[in-house]
Amino acid sequence: MRLIVSFLKDESAATAIEYGLIAAGIAVAIIPVITGLGTHLKTTFSTVSSALK
Repeated sequence: MRLIVSFLKDESAATAIEYGLIAAGIAVAIIPVITGLGTHLKTTFSTVSSALK
């Protein structure tokens, strides 16, 4: 019975899930920024490459 009660009071799994959701939210926010930055860098390098030819 003590094992069941201690299992129900244990909140460490909830904390791990919360950290996982925070990490997923940050990843969702970072991916578009990196994609946009990559597109901008590609354009910049293409312009520089054309200017050097």
